[in-house]
Amino acid sequence: MDDTTPTDIGTPFDQAMMQRCLQLARKGIGQTSPNPLVGAVVVQNGTIVGEGYHPSFGQPHAEVFALAQAGGQARGGTLYVNLEPCNHYGNTPPCSEAVIAAGVAKVVIGMADPNFSAAGGTKRLQEAGISVVVGVEEHACRQLNAGFIQRILYQRPFGIFKYAMTLDGKIATTIGHSAWVTNKPARRRVYEERSKCDAVIVGGNTVRQDNPYLTTHGLTEQNPLRIILTRTFNLSSDAHIFNTDQAPTLVLSETENSQKQKELENQGVEVVQLSPLTPKIVMDYLYKRGLSNVLWECGGTLAAKAIKDGTVQRILAFVAPKIIGGVTAPTPIGDLSFKQMTEALILENISWEQLGNDYLLTGNIAPSFWENK
Repeated sequence: MDDTTPTDIGTPFDQAMMQRCLQLARKGIGQTSPNPLVGAVVVQNGTIVGEGYHPSFGQPHAEVFALAQAGGQARGGTLYVNLEPCNHYGNTPPCSEAVIAAGVAKVVIGMADPNFSAAGGTKRLQEAGISVVVGVEEHACRQLNAGFIQRILYQRPFGIFKYAMTLDGKIATTIGHSAWVTNKPARRRVYEERSKCDAVIVGGNTVRQDNPYLTTHGLTEQNPLRIILTRTFNLSSDAHIFNTDQAPTLVLSETENSQKQKELENQGVEVVQLSPLTPKIVMDYLYKRGLSNVLWECGGTLAAKAIKDGTVQRILAFVAPKIIGGVTAPTPIGDLSFKQMTEALILENISWEQLGNDYLLTGNIAPSFWENK
């Protein structure tokens, strides 16, 4: 995915209104896939007179809600929206026509729509005599909808690999003990990241060793679909992840175990066979299910396979100021088959954030590594 650098297009007021659009758009997190997250604001004489956001797939778009709230005050006003208004008939009519009918004089857009079948809203608005500005807070707009962009341009979900490690690069001790590498502020941030994703993936070994819940722990009502990749079905039915009263769970396996499958399905777990069970095949399947953002929280072996398969675009590395040593202690990422330092993946668009005593490094893997895999 192309992450453009921040720009200063638009006035400070335009930028503030676009940030408000993004704030509204986030209300739909975890509920809109495969649609994007969109917020809209209508301004008349410097005052907000209407706001809206896209609440979920199949529901009206943000512009419709904002214009409805503004009513007659939209006429001659300015509409702010973080994504170009659609110009096609999908589950809902074209937003471009709703904007024209409302009599808006100007539209300020965060980013153009990468979806060819829905694009063209800008041209349609300009043909109707409406002034259009595109690119205000574009970097932030693209960041928010990275999953949507990934789906449209590459026909796959946006993959994020999250891990927590000590300062010496360990995710657990030599005997596998890993609770807890990081402290509460960092773990809370993990819950926030899960709430932004449609699914979280682990391998069977992680379930056996860590017995994770993989929920947002009550931070939000939005829990991701929990996915387990397993070849053996060697999983305890009492594992936390199989409590589907908390969140849905999907088991993906390339082998068949009718007895275990029936047992899990009786607990409300969905079981699907995929062959071969590779990260790429898994992500292709999740794309077809309409997912946009997928969080990998797996161990090092599966993580390396996911990266080599081109299914990871972003890294979230939580680093704790702890040292535990141990030559055989597990590390976040297994063998990538790199022999020379010049082969190392260099992350782009790096940011650091302090969370209590821990740090979070966020960075993107260059498209040149994964886009053709």
